[in-house]
Order: sequence, then structure tokens, then C-alpha cells
Amino acid sequence: MRMYDLIEKKKRGGTLEKEEIRAMIRGFVAGEIPDYQMSAMLMAICFQGMSDEETTCLTLEMAHSGDVMDLSPIEGFKVDKHSTGGVGDKTTLIAGPIVASLGVRVAKMSGRGLGHTGGTIDKLEAIPGFQTALDTERFFEIVRRVGIAVAGQSGNLVPADKKLYALRDVTATVDSIPLIASSIMSKKLAAGSDGIVLDVKTGSGAFMKTLEDSVTLAGKMVAIGTGAGRVCTALITDMDVPLGYAIGNALEVEESIRVLDGGGPEDLREVSLRLAAEMLHTAGRGSETQCYELAAGALRDRSALRTFAEMIRAQGGDGRVAKEPDRLAKAPFCREVKAEESGYVAHMDTEACGIASVLLKAGRSTKDDVIDPAAGIVLKKKYGDAVAKGETLACLYASDEALFAQAEQTLRRAYRLEPARPAARRWIYARVSREGTQRFE
Repeated sequence: MRMYDLIEKKKRGGTLEKEEIRAMIRGFVAGEIPDYQMSAMLMAICFQGMSDEETTCLTLEMAHSGDVMDLSPIEGFKVDKHSTGGVGDKTTLIAGPIVASLGVRVAKMSGRGLGHTGGTIDKLEAIPGFQTALDTERFFEIVRRVGIAVAGQSGNLVPADKKLYALRDVTATVDSIPLIASSIMSKKLAAGSDGIVLDVKTGSGAFMKTLEDSVTLAGKMVAIGTGAGRVCTALITDMDVPLGYAIGNALEVEESIRVLDGGGPEDLREVSLRLAAEMLHTAGRGSETQCYELAAGALRDRSALRTFAEMIRAQGGDGRVAKEPDRLAKAPFCREVKAEESGYVAHMDTEACGIASVLLKAGRSTKDDVIDPAAGIVLKKKYGDAVAKGETLACLYASDEALFAQAEQTLRRAYRLEPARPAARRWIYARVSREGTQRFE
């Protein structure tokens, strides 16, 4: 079969057969299908979409395009969590240790940040000595002993996704729901866990800007996961406002430690607890209410914090950070961003907040950019807060004062103040499972 014919078929709204998708993915990974033809196919998919059957087939072919992790040497139920990406989203650093401290194994492959969203691996590497490149034997040993390990994706895990994403990133085809779903779920299936909990973000800082699109994406991914024999659920969580107050790698680790130590911002703590409860529920540890109480208990008695410290030590890092977060890197320069008017924070462009942190070198504009682990933003005012003229909206941190001007300008545009206090927001909008969508009012 010719790639030309497959492009023509999808362009006209046709349904690709399993054999056609298999030949397309295998040919592309082997270098037999050129980038320009695959780019045309990606654009055709963007315009015409894919059926659930097509999306599932594409996902499975991508998942098996390289190495597939076999976690069977690790006893017990293994659960994974994945976020679709956001600003200040450090929930893996909290939910993972909570779940592991309660006896459920978390064998997690995570990625790096690109664009306005942060990456878990970058955050963990802000901890002195922390190693994210682990061979399989050591990865398994840490999960068995500690209950959790978080490593970077192996070089040959889902090579089809690496090649496809590189094209999507430069051809304006990132926002296609079937392509997002297959990209995420191919990596989750290849990572080998028995259960998968998806944190699907919605709002100005997410790939999915509307609740309905987020629910649609979650439904697609849950269908793929359950169809592949995994226990799979999703929570739709808010990303119209940054999660917590810290944006940046060492800053976010410090904030995560505060939550694990029984404090921290309420929104970050609650979303992390709900995700941890969902992971425990997926592993069969009780009802949703029972699992939430278990998770909350792991914060109260600091067992999750102890597990986090143990994971840091097991992966070569300085475990003292868990009790002494001042050991994390500190930026030499700080600039306060002052409010130019009074009012209430009625809207935050969360993507702009993320871009401002990238301008400070807390994130990457291209995959080759070098991150400054100490750089970032600490918000002092968020959605719903009252602000007086001259009060501090946020503090910017960088290793080069020349970076402040553009970052401050970008961050100021992220805030909109109005005279009246806005309505309260929800942090979690819905739960999606194979039984359907449960919306929270």
C-alpha cells in the first residue's frame, strides 16, 4: 500500500484499517516514509479526526514500536499517574510518595518540560545528586525497596511517538485529540503499569482550553487504556490558574516538600490528595472515600515525606533536602512585580505565567535549552485575591538580572484585575472511567 493513498483516504474522511495503520507506523519508524508525507497525514488527521478504533490501533502500534517495560518482576499492583501538562503542576512529587508509603508500587517514567509546561524530571534533577537515568535492574530494585522510583524515559521507549511529536511540534498539529491521546497512552502502555490514573488539565494553561474538550480527551484515553486491559481512570482538574504558588524547578520541589510536611497551598494539597486517592482506588485499596482518608493520613503522619526522602537517597540525591529544603539551589537575583492598580484578581492567563518562567530560564523554548534549576516565579496573589495598588503580585527569580524585564512584562499581562471579587473556582471538575463521566458541582 502506498502512503499517498492513505493520505488521500484520510483527507477525504475515510477510516484507516488496522493493517494500514500498522504499515504506516512501522514504515515511518524504519525511515521508509518521509517526514513530508507523515506531516500531510498528521494534518489530515487534525481536520478529519479518527474513530476510537483507529485511535486505539494507532496507540498500540506506537506503544510496540520500541521497548515495552515488563514490570512483572516487581510484585504487587503497579500504578502510574500522568498529567497532560500545566504550570506549577508538581503533583507527582506529592501523590507518588503518598501512594508508595501505603504499599502500592509506583514505577514511573516521566518526561522533561517543553514550552510553557514543566517536566517532572527537570524538577527532580533540581535536587542535588538526584539521578533520573536508571538502568532497568536498578529501577526495579528501587521500586521493590522504596515503593517508588521516577526515571526518565529510555532511549528506545516508543520511538514512533518521538518521531511523530517532533513533526507535530513544527506543523501545528499538536492539538489534535486523537494524536494527543495516542501520544500519551502509547507511553503509558509501554511503561507497563497495571493501573493508570490520568490528570487531564483544562483551562488557559492546558493544551485543552475547554472543559468539554478535556472530557473528550479523557474519554478517549480511558477507552484506550481499558481496551488494552489496564485499569484506567481520569480526573479533570483546573489549569486556568497555576497550581500552588511556585513555578520553577527547585521552587516547586520546595513547595512539594511543604505539602508532604503537612502544610503548603490548599489547591495543590487537595488536587494531590485526590489523585493519590484515585491511584489507591485503582489499586483496589478501598472506596474513593476510604482511599482519600488513607492518603490524608500519609500526610498527617509524615510517612509520605519519609518515603520521598528515601526515594531521593535511593536515586543518588541528598535526602536531607526533605527536611532542609534550603539546601536546594537559590537564585542570586529577585525582582518583585508590584500591582499598578487595586482590585481583585479576576483572571490569570496561566500559559503566560508559564512563558514568563521560561524567559527566566526555568523552562525550555527548544529541546536543547539548558534549564536554570533555581529560576522561576513565586506568586503572591492568585485568582480571587484582593490586591492593593503597590502590593506584590509575584517575585521573579533568576541568575541574570537582564532576564527580568521581558519576564515581568509577560507576567503583568497574565493578570486581570476587576473591582468585584470573582466567583469561586473548582479544582476538580469531573472523573472519567469506563462507566462514564461523573461531573462535580
